[in-house]
Amino acid sequence: MLHYALVFLVIAVIAALLGFTGIAGTAAWIAKVLFVLFLILAVIAFFRRAS
Repeated sequence: MLHYALVFLVIAVIAALLGFTGIAGTAAWIAKVLFVLFLILAVIAFFRRAS
């Protein structure tokens, strides 16, 4: 999941550099959602192993 977040972040940066602001905004939003989802799942996995 973190891999896909980084891929969408790179897509957003490249699209922004090329002037495709709509695609860049959408890709950045997807990257942000995937990163937050990754963090939530990582915290859940951490606490499930700790107990």
